[in-house]
Amino acid sequence: MSADILENASVRRVRQALLALGAGERVIALGDSARTAAEAASALGCPVGAIVKSLVFDGSGIGADGDGSSGMGAVMALVAGDRMCDTAALGRALGLSGPPKRASAELVREATGFAIGGVSPLGHPGRLPLAIDGSLTRFPQLFAAAGHPKTVFPLQFQELCAWTGGIRADDLAPER
Repeated sequence: MSADILENASVRRVRQALLALGAGERVIALGDSARTAAEAASALGCPVGAIVKSLVFDGSGIGADGDGSSGMGAVMALVAGDRMCDTAALGRALGLSGPPKRASAELVREATGFAIGGVSPLGHPGRLPLAIDGSLTRFPQLFAAAGHPKTVFPLQFQELCAWTGGIRADDLAPER
């Protein structure tokens, strides 16, 4: 079963992105679902906060501050699994004139190529504006979704920033 999951088209795309970055074969197939941060943490035996949630929002109609544009379309927040994204902070980090709204499942798939539950921070068809939760630095080892609800890959905070080109935002996901 795990070999089949690793050959899933979405997972292959993440594996190819990792190889292109020189990161090698990192994708891990899990026996249990990792659709949520809590499920992934349980399957991996790690803190929930060490799970990187890839959250897609709709920035359409929210132009950059003062430029009168029609907005950015899909934007992404990479947030610790034990935190919630502050959409106002996401908007500020990305230079939007207001907070983006939660994206529809259709926009998530169109923008990332992944279905909700397996959205990876890598392997998108195009570059998405994204912000990264600075609280992820609490963990020496992070895990992100790898294109399928039963796959993840390990990485460090510095790799997440370098590989995605995201903007670090320390106020993106305040402690609850």
